Amino acid sequence: MSDVALGGWSFAVLLLLIFLRMPIGLAMLLVGLVGNALVNGSWTPLLAQLKSLTYESFSSYSLSIVPLFLLMGQFATRGGMSRQLFDAAAVLLGHRKGGVAMAAVGACAGFGAICGSSLATAATMAKVAIPEMRRFGYSGALSTGCLAAGGTLGILIPPSVILVIYAILTEQNIAKLFLAAVLPGLLAALGYMLAIAIYVRLWPDAAGRRDKADREERLAALIAVWPVLAVFVAVIGGIYLGIFTPTEGAAVGALGTGLIALATGALGPRALIDALLETAVATAMIFFIVFGAAVFNTFLAFSQLPQELAQSVMEAGLDPWTVLAAILLCYLAFGCVMDSLSMILLTIPIFFPLVSGLDFGLGPEEFAIWFGILVLIVVEVGLITPPVGMNLFVINSLSEDVPMSATFRGVIPFVASDILRITILVAFPSITLVMLRILY
Repeated sequence: MSDVALGGWSFAVLLLLIFLRMPIGLAMLLVGLVGNALVNGSWTPLLAQLKSLTYESFSSYSLSIVPLFLLMGQFATRGGMSRQLFDAAAVLLGHRKGGVAMAAVGACAGFGAICGSSLATAATMAKVAIPEMRRFGYSGALSTGCLAAGGTLGILIPPSVILVIYAILTEQNIAKLFLAAVLPGLLAALGYMLAIAIYVRLWPDAAGRRDKADREERLAALIAVWPVLAVFVAVIGGIYLGIFTPTEGAAVGALGTGLIALATGALGPRALIDALLETAVATAMIFFIVFGAAVFNTFLAFSQLPQELAQSVMEAGLDPWTVLAAILLCYLAFGCVMDSLSMILLTIPIFFPLVSGLDFGLGPEEFAIWFGILVLIVVEVGLITPPVGMNLFVINSLSEDVPMSATFRGVIPFVASDILRITILVAFPSITLVMLRILY
């Protein structure tokens, strides 16, 4: 078997190991180790490389942003910021038809701005929003569907752990990627709210209304969310004003959310230890996946598979937009069985060189940023695509009285909204790049 064929078959073996419930980081590590030995005919080259590969994988200054953003999310969760965001959004929108569901989406967007994780955003907001939606007569399908979709905003709206990983893999500017994600993130939230508005008009019994809040109640709710706004403005504003780097911004955000949680009395010694431990566990999991992907990608580089694929596409003369569409469809399929971080680490070293040489009418940096945002969106759509989208199972497990089939039905309008948004962003790259072009 040729080295290229060996690289191709490694994906089948990797998917098999994942289906057998082996942790994906370990699966990539094992396949990479065995593949390297088969390609080189010996274990010696890999063993010689491992002494430096481990250090190179974890010593990246940019990678230090990951535990800081995770810690910020932990402090925000324990500080009750998810409840404050939802209450404020519900006070403003809850009196409308479908307004409480819209409030849940808006709160997911706000929480995503201080969390950076899709599953964490979905799970945290579900605990707050599902009881309220039940109280106002929302169907199980709509309540679980909107929260599964809203959770995807966690890694699209900056700051985003996945965008940091993408930036490291493709050697792009993290601040520019964060900026490019803002408009697509806002479009996602608005698209989900529009989907809810259409849903409740087609099925009026799926949602009730809450009483309209008076002016004092609205003002009190808005004042209560000032900590979230302050942290977001401090982190994002500080980065783009040049006051500090993205990594320093993450540290400022973690400190800010920690102090706010401490001031509210929610961050006692036990809660602080739990937050640190959960951050350490999540960071270790991410770093192990990063290391497994580094070993696997080293094997792919030795096999020459990425280079051969890129060369084949160039020689075939395929239309660049056809190639892009095929890649995005692959991400939709992968999203049904893999988490977003694993997909990015596994596929970007193959797909990015493949499309970088094609002509989309953009400069190298603009293309890399536009492609990264598209990939991020499609990966998240895969997480809410039935029958095995991961967000769907997380939300459904928190709402045990809702059948899985109802959650599948409820998420369909949001998937349709996502497909429409992807089509628009593919057709009009300037939507993603406009803020970048203005500020840079």
